[in-house]
Amino acid sequence: MLEQIEGSQAVARTVAMCRPEVICAYPISPQTHIVEGLSRLVKAGELRPCEFVNVESEYAAMSVAIGASATGARSYTATASQGLLYMAEALYNASGLGLPIVMTVANRALGAPINIWNDHSDSMSQRDSGWIQLYVESNQEAVDVHLQAFRIAETLSLPVMVCMDGFILTHAVERVELPEPEQVDAFLPPYEPRQLLDPAEPMTIGAMVGPEAYTEVRYLAHYKQMQALDVIPEVAAAFEQRFGRSSGGLLRSYRSDDAETIVVALGSVLGTIEDVIDELRDQGVSIGALGIRTFRPWPSEEVRSALEHAKRVIVVEKALSIGIGGIVSQNVHGALEGTAVTIHTAIAGLGGRPITKSSLRRLFADGIAGELTGTTFVDLDHSLVDGESERMMQTRRSGPHAENMLRDVGIVGAGPV
Repeated sequence: MLEQIEGSQAVARTVAMCRPEVICAYPISPQTHIVEGLSRLVKAGELRPCEFVNVESEYAAMSVAIGASATGARSYTATASQGLLYMAEALYNASGLGLPIVMTVANRALGAPINIWNDHSDSMSQRDSGWIQLYVESNQEAVDVHLQAFRIAETLSLPVMVCMDGFILTHAVERVELPEPEQVDAFLPPYEPRQLLDPAEPMTIGAMVGPEAYTEVRYLAHYKQMQALDVIPEVAAAFEQRFGRSSGGLLRSYRSDDAETIVVALGSVLGTIEDVIDELRDQGVSIGALGIRTFRPWPSEEVRSALEHAKRVIVVEKALSIGIGGIVSQNVHGALEGTAVTIHTAIAGLGGRPITKSSLRRLFADGIAGELTGTTFVDLDHSLVDGESERMMQTRRSGPHAENMLRDVGIVGAGPV
């Protein structure tokens, strides 16, 4: 059923159709509308049996999800930014215990300085936590991938986070085809846990493991993640067969089969990238795109197959690994090891800075001309950076960078009164 709806509400209604038995969350923008929508459905009796647990923190939210999942309940939560960091310890526990929790991450920048707008710093910071990470380009994909996430998680007994761009998607109102409950029931079987805390059959979950078996436990966690490289495409194929549209999976190529230049990216920016590619194709430029839908586990063989024929790859990233540069590009480098493909890294859109078509055109033109070196920061204001660098050299007590630069650009209230 097609409906004009906000992305967060579309996700809430879709998650409800997956019939979670425990939902726990702590409000943090921009994910709050999702759990607000679910809380209304629970309160109205439209989602039952389901317990909505109001918790005192994001750490508590993940802890409740862990406890609920361990007792055999289908469990769901959502978070963003600092909330994801606050539950970091529990994230590792959830994956280490092999619990199939599904969580929406409404991607948002990390502080300090405080920033509520979108980039991928939050989920990228937890890329090694053992969670499967799925990224969506549109609100339609967000709906579709949440349905698949529960099936993937419960097939593998691993937690899954669905990453959707905060505000850009969560607060955007657009036409979305929502499934019917009967379709969801047919696609998503009832939850049958692989492990279950039961007073009638006492057992320990999360026991201490010493050097004699810890390596083997971690190896099995890695092995299960690699199994997901087979399960995720299988679930995507089953989804397409039942719902009649392609969504999810490992990768999505766009006009890249014969492209000399291929742009790699994740999330909603792919829509803008594809628009620019269409314009450049009309001008005779051999360029395409590769959207990474599954970032963890990393589909190395599939990425290599999709990119190895290109002359150059430009990775557009909405996160930064301070001290080295790109995160996704490091994975791309690994996938293309031993090939002659030139790889460029471009950091763009940090803290919600718009990634415009004109900026992308310049970036792609520079890459094709061989003028990109090292890590490129798209639309970086060099004068602002140079001014702050000079200030640091002139005085020891130069003050905090963020407040200084806000004053430089004329933002009221940035400095002392």
